[in-house]
Amino acid sequence: MEDIDAIAVLQDPVRRRLYEYVVAQGREVGRNEAAEATGVARTLAAHHLDRLTGAGLLESGSRRLSGRSGPGAGRPAKVYTRARGERSVSLPARDYRTAAELIAEAAELAGLDAGLCAAARRRGESLRGSAGPCGGLDQAVEALAARGYEPYLEGAEEEGAGPVVRMRNCPFHAVAESFPPLVCGMNLALLEGLLGEEGPVRARMDARPGECCVVVEASKNNND
Repeated sequence: MEDIDAIAVLQDPVRRRLYEYVVAQGREVGRNEAAEATGVARTLAAHHLDRLTGAGLLESGSRRLSGRSGPGAGRPAKVYTRARGERSVSLPARDYRTAAELIAEAAELAGLDAGLCAAARRRGESLRGSAGPCGGLDQAVEALAARGYEPYLEGAEEEGAGPVVRMRNCPFHAVAESFPPLVCGMNLALLEGLLGEEGPVRARMDARPGECCVVVEASKNNND
C-alpha cells in the first residue's frame, strides 16, 4: 500500500501545485522559487515540499543557489527535484510491466521490430483520429502533453538549427530500460503516427540521459 499512501499525499491542492511545478522545471528547485511560483508562503512551501520528499515523490539536497563558493557565498539552500522512482496503483493488483517485458523479449528474439513499429505507427494514427498532421511545434507540445510525455521547447543548440521539442518523461521507461532498441523504435513510430509524417514537424531519435529518446522538430521540407 506504499504507493497508494504516496499518491494520496498529492490530494492536498497546494502540495500538488508544488509537486507539479518542481517536476515541470526538470532541474533542482529551491524553496523560495517554488513558493513564489505557486503563490504560497515560504514556510508553507517548505512544509509541503518536505512532505513530498518524505513520501518519496521528491528528492532533496542542498547547494548554494548563488553559484558562488567560499566566504560570503551564503549558506547552502535546500533544493528539490523529482524522485527517480516510479509509483503506480492498481486495485486489485495487476502486473502489466512483467507482461510487457515478456512480450518485448519475445518480439526481440523473434526479430519482430519492423512489425512492432508498423503496429505502433498505426496506433499513433488511430490516436490522432480524423485530424490532419500536427500543424507545428506548439501543437506537438499539446499532443505530447496529453499523452504524458511532459514536453518542453528547447532553443537551438547549433547555429542555423531551429528549436526542438524534448520530453522529460517516457511513458514506456520501465520496459525501455531492458529493451532500448526495440521500445525506443516503437516509441518513435508511435509518435510518427500521432504527429503525422507528411506535416510540418517530424520526430527523430536524439537520446539524452534522463529524457525520452525522441525529439520533435520542424521538418526539413518545412524549413526550405
